[in-house]
Parts: sequence; structure tokens; C-alpha cells
Amino acid sequence: MKHKVVLADRIDQAGIQLLKQEPEIEVVEVFRNKRDLPGALRDAHALVVRSETRVTRELLEAAPELKVVARAGIGVDNIDVEAATWRGIAVLNAPAGNTVSAAEHAIGLLLALVRRIPWADRSMRCGEWDRQRFQGIELRGKTLGIVGLGRIGAHVATLARGFGMRLLAHDPHITEARARELGAELVSLEELLQRADVVTLHLPLTPETRNLLDAKRLALMKPTAVLINAARGGLVDEQALLEALEKGKLAGAALDVFETEPLPPDSPLRKAERVILTPHLAGSTVEAQERVGIEICRAVREALLHGDLSSAVNVPGISGVVITRLAPLLELSRRMGRLAAALTPGRVEAIEVGYGGADDGAPRVVMLAALEGVLRAMGVGPVSLVNAAVLAEGRGIAVSRRVGAPEPGFETTVTVTLTTDRGDRTVVTGALAGEQGRIIRINGFAVDLSPEGYVIVLRNRDVPGVIGRVGTVLGEAEINIGAYHLSRRTKRGEEALAAIAVDHPPPAEVLDRLRELPNVIDVRFAVLDEESA
Repeated sequence: MKHKVVLADRIDQAGIQLLKQEPEIEVVEVFRNKRDLPGALRDAHALVVRSETRVTRELLEAAPELKVVARAGIGVDNIDVEAATWRGIAVLNAPAGNTVSAAEHAIGLLLALVRRIPWADRSMRCGEWDRQRFQGIELRGKTLGIVGLGRIGAHVATLARGFGMRLLAHDPHITEARARELGAELVSLEELLQRADVVTLHLPLTPETRNLLDAKRLALMKPTAVLINAARGGLVDEQALLEALEKGKLAGAALDVFETEPLPPDSPLRKAERVILTPHLAGSTVEAQERVGIEICRAVREALLHGDLSSAVNVPGISGVVITRLAPLLELSRRMGRLAAALTPGRVEAIEVGYGGADDGAPRVVMLAALEGVLRAMGVGPVSLVNAAVLAEGRGIAVSRRVGAPEPGFETTVTVTLTTDRGDRTVVTGALAGEQGRIIRINGFAVDLSPEGYVIVLRNRDVPGVIGRVGTVLGEAEINIGAYHLSRRTKRGEEALAAIAVDHPPPAEVLDRLRELPNVIDVRFAVLDEESA
């Protein structure tokens, strides 16, 4: 059987040749004429793109034979991963190829900005010789604030130390130990913005990070500070940035990415003073493009010829037979992970996943599914069974699993234990009976709740009146209670726990009202399934 691979965007020839040398693979290049793409996809088995082509649900529907969508790069925000997963299409990426290039571009933008190189060059080409107007500043001794301490952010930290810069970092999913290893002080985003002379962004674009630097946060920065964004457009509110620059509240900015790409010709950013613009060039080096091209084409080849999906972001590198067999258990594991993360205060330092059952193929993939649930609830993305362990360990989170007997009375159980930097531990256990999952224990309290929808977990002193007051607050907010499961200690007056299933997510003010009730110790809220998120 011939496997047809469609190249929608230009990639390095070294990668293309790797595919063409396989007699079982046919390569079709349409990047010279994108109008041919829908036709080429009708019988295609793999589609390879960069950032230029948007892989929408509609585009996928035009490709009934498609098995693989491959992104020559790390970000998959131009691919409808959910639609691909629903269709059973593996989404592959090449996460490591452009790490060095992207980090070096960020530092290059910073040097050009603080030494005013583009403006000095422009002046020289106009016949001028004005040394005073383009006086710059040194990086040595300045404070660099890195927002996002993943692969690229970590390499930026390494380069910046070579300039003698002090390092601050903000990443809610990086441990203190990992930050210290990189020579950075871990602080809140607000503190970083207030203290840094330079702020550089290195994190994905998600619903939580969109417009992360809005007018309010930009106002926290020093008027002498500069901003670098070579990560993703949309992380910075561009209008707020323009206003901060115009009012002198920010010394300058260098942008490689934009909310709309290509950047419209009439964008005000093109005329803004003290701003450097580059057209999404961070990964555009000869070396990075060769590495990324080879990495992604090798992944496509292995997926098509050998069924190896170890580079996929939405399925694990195991057989489809195992996935089908364990589907209900994996979904229960994800939901236990989401619940554990929602209940956990502080910074997660360790995750242990316990599997109780007789399926020898289950422990590893159950652990990955639980990790996926934890990381998704923490806002890390994109995350899947394939990259969950790598993302957790990259953030300094210790990951472990254990295998044993299931909880008494059940054939299969999953336990997720999170440990934080404050020593807090959260333990949740779910059980599977057939294809029906249940939450059976939360921090030692026995409960019996369906792991779906919205759940409020409330700790209180075991005294009269609490249930009535909780019901009153929720009733006044017109939030219907689907189930109210109370678990208590042996002695009256000790701590009790309530797991409350509700039909709608409660607003923050309702949760605050619950926390203020007499004898209530703590209130947490969890969204257990992706459909409700």
C-alpha cells in the first residue's frame, strides 16, 4: 500500500528526501499552489504543515483517509486537535528542533532593542552620524524576567546568565528546585513585572494565557523596562501595549509574533516608535529548519509504516488495541487527575498514580492519563498521553506509579496523590465497574459520586446546620444540587467532607459565600470532564 503524504507548507529538503526515499510513501508538494490542497487531501494519509496552514475541522473533513497531521514545529495552535482526535487522526509535532534558534532570536531582539541598532542603521543609511541619539544600555547587572520556563525559556536563562543578568522567572508549573537549577528566582507574575528591566515571554497561547499582559499588568512594569515576545501572538494585548508605549510607561518592545498573522499592512504597530518587528522568525534558521524537517518527517514515516505514535500530542505511543480496551479506565484516570489538581493548594512537586487491577498493560498508560488530567487542570497545554510525563518532569515534578490490589469490593481502582511544596497531600480514588466510574474516596473520606460535570468539595466541622446553610447559598444562586454526599469521621464535631455535584459552575462570589459560612473550613471546585470545561 502506498501512503500519500501532502506537504502543505515548505519544509527543509533533508526531511522531504527522508520521505521520498521510502518506496511505500508518495510525497505530494502543494505549498507552491495552496489551491490544490483540498484536492490533494481527498486520498491523503498524512498532512505536514508549518504555521502558515490552518488545519480546521472543515479541512479535516475533506480528507477521509487522513491518519496523521504533522506540525513542523512545537506549537499546534493552528491545528484543531480536538477535531483530529475525534476523527482518530494522530497529531504529531517536533518539539525540540527550534529550541536554540527561538531562544537566540529572543536574545537578538533584546540586544537590538537596548542598543537601538535598527534605528542607528536607518540613520546611517540616511547619511547621518548621530552617536548621542542612539546611546544604549548594557545587559550586565540588569534583571531579566522570564515568563514560562520550559525548553526555550530555560535556554534563554542560560544565555542571559552569560551576559551577567539577574534572573527572575514566573511559571506556576515549575518547582523551586528547577528554577534554582537554572539560576532563577521564582516569583509571582506581578512581582516579576514590577522588578524586571526586561520581560520576555516563552509560553503557549491558551485561553488562560490570552492577553496575559493586558493594560493592568503592563502598568506594573517600570517605565524604563522593555518587553520581548517571540512566543505566541495573543499573549500581549497589542492595543494596551501601544498605549503604554505612547504614554511613556514602557521604554520599548520587540515582537516576533502577533495576534493576526501576517501582520496587517495598516497595523498601528508598524508605525509605533521604540518597537522592533520581525515576521515570526524565531525558528527560522538553517539549522532549526533542518532539524525540524528531519524530526517531523521521521515521525511521519514511523507513524505510517510502523504505527509508531510516540511523537503524537493526542495519542500515546502504544497500540490502538490497548487504547480501545482501556478507554473507560483512561477517562476515569483523567478525571481523577483533574479532581486532585482542583483540590490541591500550593505548587505541585510530586504526582503518584496507583493502579489496582489485573491488566498488565494498564499501569503506564493509566499514569499518563492521570498526569494528563492534572496538567490540563493546571492550564498546561497542549498536553496528551504522549507528552504528559515529559511536561511534568520538565517542570520539576517528580512522577511515580505503583501497582497493587484494587480497593476491596472493586475490580479496578485508580488513586492519584499530589504532594505540594508546603507538604500538603491530596489523595483521590476512583473505581471502575464495567464502564461506569465512581469517585470512592477523597483524602480518606469515603464518598460515592459520579465523576462527571461540576463538583464542589467542602470541608467543614461536623456540627448541625452546615448542610442547610450550604443548600441555602446554592439555592439562592439558582444552582441545582444533583447529589450531596457527606462523609464524616467517627466522632461528632470532627472534620467532615461533602462532595456536591451541581448542574452549573458556581460563580466565584458563590464559592466565597460558602467559604464564609460558619464551621466551613475549605471549599474547592472542580470541572471533571472536558465537555464541561
